[in-house]
Amino acid sequence: MSTQRMQKHSFKAMTRRAMMGFGAAALSLSLGMMSTPVHAEPLEVEKEELKFGFIKLTDMAPLAVAYEQGYFEDEGLYVTLEPQANWKVLLDRVITGELDGAHMLAGQPLGATIGFGTQAHIITAFSMDLNGNAITVSNDIWEQMKPNVPVGADGKLQHPIKADALKPVVDKFREDGKSFNMGMVFPVSTHNYELRYWLAAGGIHPGYYSKTDITGQIGADALLSVTPPPQMPATMEAGTIYGYCVGEPWNQQAVFKGIGVPVVTDYEIWKNNPEKVFGVSSEWAEKNPKTHLGVVKALIRAAQWLDENNNANRQEAVEILARSEYVGADAEVIANSMTGTFEYEKGDKRDVPDFNVFFRHYATYPYYSDAIWYLSQMRRWGQITEHKDDQWYKDIAAKVYRPDIYIEAAKMLVAEGHVKKEDFPWDTNGFRAPQTHFIDNIVYDGSKPNEYLAKFSIGLKGQEVVEGNQVVAAK
Repeated sequence: MSTQRMQKHSFKAMTRRAMMGFGAAALSLSLGMMSTPVHAEPLEVEKEELKFGFIKLTDMAPLAVAYEQGYFEDEGLYVTLEPQANWKVLLDRVITGELDGAHMLAGQPLGATIGFGTQAHIITAFSMDLNGNAITVSNDIWEQMKPNVPVGADGKLQHPIKADALKPVVDKFREDGKSFNMGMVFPVSTHNYELRYWLAAGGIHPGYYSKTDITGQIGADALLSVTPPPQMPATMEAGTIYGYCVGEPWNQQAVFKGIGVPVVTDYEIWKNNPEKVFGVSSEWAEKNPKTHLGVVKALIRAAQWLDENNNANRQEAVEILARSEYVGADAEVIANSMTGTFEYEKGDKRDVPDFNVFFRHYATYPYYSDAIWYLSQMRRWGQITEHKDDQWYKDIAAKVYRPDIYIEAAKMLVAEGHVKKEDFPWDTNGFRAPQTHFIDNIVYDGSKPNEYLAKFSIGLKGQEVVEGNQVVAAK
C-alpha cells in the first residue's frame, strides 16, 4: 500500500465512526431526485478488514478499480487483494474463510452448491462482466484450419470462424491415431462450456462426464483438460495442447509471442454472455450483511467507471491491470482487447467494442437465467448426471444468485447520487428475454431449460444418462 493510500486509510478509519452520528438525507430522498453525490451515512459494516482473491485476468478489473479509486474505503472497507494460484485454491480458501470473497468463474458458486467437486453453499450478488474470452489455436493447427474458412468479398476471412473449419483437422488426427488436446481453465468454467459449445456446434464431440469418470472425455473427439490461465500460452507452445479457451490477456499473449491465433471470441459464440461473478460463502453473507452490501456498492461503482463515457477510462484501467500485483502482463497486450479491439491472426485487428463489458447492458445484475444456462451446460455434458425438472433449475438459481442484495445496494447508490436510476433493471423477474445471438442460432429461454437442451444434436437430454462409455435412457 502506498504512503498516500495508507494516510487515506488512516483518515477514513478515524472519521468513519464520527460520521455515524450524523443523519444523512440521501437515503430518505426518492431515487430519481439525486443528480450529484451526497455524503450518505456509511453502513455500519460488521467487518472492516477484508481479503479478496482473484486470478490474473483482465476481468478482475472491478476489484482493482474499486481498490484504486477508493470505492471500498468509501464504504468503510479496507481491502487486501491477493492473487491465487488457480481456481480450485481460490474456491477452497473462500470456503475455509481464509478469503472473505473472490473473483470467481460464474459456474463455481453453482457447481459448489450442487456438489460437483467441493460441496459448499456459495452465493453471488454481483456479476463482474460480460464476454472477455476467446479460443486460440497453435500456428500449425491454424494453417491446417485456414483453407476451410470462407473468405469474404473484401478478401478477409469471414468471422465468426466456426468449428466446422477445425473438424477436418480433428478427424485427421483421429484417423492417424492421435489425440487432439485442448485446454480450458476449470471443469465448471465458462471457458469449458464455451469451448464445448463451439466444438459441438461444428460437429466435434467434446466428451461427457459421468458419476464414475470426471475427466469429461467420455466419447470425445477432442480431449479437454485443465490448464491455469497464465500457463496457457506456454503449454500450447510446448505442444502439450493444440489450442485453448481462456480470458484475456492470454489469447493476445499468443499473438504477441507469435505462437498462436485466436480464432473466435466468446462474444461471437454467445453475444453478451456472463463471465465472472464475485462470490462469498452463504455463511459469510449471513454474518456480514452490511459488509456484503458495501462490497457490492463499491463493485457497482467500479464497473460503472470502467464503462463510462464510452470506455474513456479504459487506458487508465490498462495501466492499473498491467501492474505486477494485478495481472502483470504488458500494457500493450492488455490494451489489445481491453480498449475495444481484438487481434486475431497477426495484423488482423478488428473493432470489438463489447469484447469487455463491465456495466452497460445490465452487466452487473445477477440474472437467474444466466445461472440456469450454466446449469443447463452442466447437465448437457453429464456433470449433472440425471434429469432434473425445470423447477429444480430455477430453485438452484435462486439459491445461488442473489439479485435482492444487488438491488438493495443499487438503491443506496442511486439515493447517494453515484449512479443513475435508469442503469438498473428494477422491474425484471430475473430472466432475460429469450436470447438468439448464439453461433449455432439456437434460441435460449432460461425459463425452459429442458426444452433448450432438447434442441442440441450433441449432448444429454431428457432422461439420458452416461453409463460406462455409452449414453442410455435412465432405468
